[in-house]
Amino acid sequence: MSASSRPRGVALAAALVAALTVLPLLVILPSAVSVGAESAAAYLLRPRVGQLLAHTGMLVVVTVPASIIIGVLAAWLVERTALPWAGLWRTLLLAPLAVPAFVSAYAWVTVAPWLTGFTGAALVTTLSYYPFVFLPAAAMLRTLDPGDEEAARSLGLSPTAAVVRTVLPRLRPALSGGALLVTLHLLAEFGVLQMMRFQTLTTAIMQQYAVGFSDAAGSLLASVLLTLCLLALVLELLARGRRRVSKIGLGAQRRAVPVALGPWTAPALFFLAVLVVLALVVPLGTVGRWLARADIAGDLASGLVQVTLSTLGLALLGALAATAAALPGAWLLNRHRSGLTLLLERVTFLGSALPGVVVGLALVTLAVTWARPVYQTVALVIMAYAILFVPRAMVSLRAGLAASPPELSEASRSLGQGGTATLVRVVLPLMAPSVLTGFVLVALAVGTELTATLLLAPTGVDTLALAFWRAASELDYAGAAPYAAMMIALSVPLTLLLRRQILEER
Repeated sequence: MSASSRPRGVALAAALVAALTVLPLLVILPSAVSVGAESAAAYLLRPRVGQLLAHTGMLVVVTVPASIIIGVLAAWLVERTALPWAGLWRTLLLAPLAVPAFVSAYAWVTVAPWLTGFTGAALVTTLSYYPFVFLPAAAMLRTLDPGDEEAARSLGLSPTAAVVRTVLPRLRPALSGGALLVTLHLLAEFGVLQMMRFQTLTTAIMQQYAVGFSDAAGSLLASVLLTLCLLALVLELLARGRRRVSKIGLGAQRRAVPVALGPWTAPALFFLAVLVVLALVVPLGTVGRWLARADIAGDLASGLVQVTLSTLGLALLGALAATAAALPGAWLLNRHRSGLTLLLERVTFLGSALPGVVVGLALVTLAVTWARPVYQTVALVIMAYAILFVPRAMVSLRAGLAASPPELSEASRSLGQGGTATLVRVVLPLMAPSVLTGFVLVALAVGTELTATLLLAPTGVDTLALAFWRAASELDYAGAAPYAAMMIALSVPLTLLLRRQILEER
């Protein structure tokens, strides 16, 4: 696709978003380079850095495959089998999205103080992140035309072989996108790892920057983390492939015939029950137990309502900004794929691989140096959210576009509609469910973001995550419980909306 055939307005918007996401690199990379090659090599080749890298790699190698296996298996059970109470299980399996990962860590630390280190970190991150795979996998399994699978069966393939040959290849965009989200979250995770006392590159960066932002050691570690992000992006690109998964029309307009589980019904129910207990019941039960000991009247008097309203406002603004920022790049990559559009999309993922503390401190430095009026404003906080959470929206939008036939856009353009008009009048209505899903995913993330908000929030602006972290860091578990409960309460309606999107996305 030539540059002249690309919608210039959309391309310009995607380029501006890409430029926004690399702003933190303008602080990190010069600081790292200023050390010099010899000093940088001496620092990065230390055994301590090797241990941090090994810890980070171990967490990714264990959590990502575990999340994929759990997410795909759970999605298959609720969408393609005759599982009893499938609707209830669908809701319960999505519900962990309503529980922030660091709240789950807080729950497990208080229930099982001995469950720390790598085991605790891997357990909590897997239980918190598997819905990122379950959600797109379940949505796509629900919309796939069963005709191809039935044709494969009629040609003599076994049920398992038919699924492997016809269903799994069409799940690749959803699975690769979900796996990428899990990987990026692991690379940037701080709260869970700090509570579980498991040191990774992210926690070490936080410690380095706590000493002083001028310390180049933190920038060197952030550069290593950025390299891991680039590796994850390349691997996801290879895993996704370029095979088309959409059709003209919606196919058979019917659900696949549910597979009878037979003697596997009891094991399937046991698997889902254990998963729900570990991912949902333990955190909710623990928060409820500490909430019963909390001084609710005192919390209300100290501003719990105001903190809640502030959190809600930031979540809505951040979700709107990130979703709008992700749309141009997602559309260009799907409709006008080229080396340039692929580069723009990949660049938007770079900032999300950095811990929130790195993005926050970089924006503070840039604002103080070049745009002082923006410092200590909500606009700077929203900018950080856009940089951090564009991938959440991007993955959802990309999946919606992958299932939206490009021929309809081509027909619109042949009738004289420009690229922007085609986007607004044809593409957006078709991918509205995916847009809403991306918006909700970002809102859930913004509502529980911790480190960037701590650094960038204007004086007098507080959030539930910050108030929770202050109390939990002081081991005031009862004092932290009301804020944890409120974060969960705000997340529940958004999670139910995601469930509705799975049911309606046909």
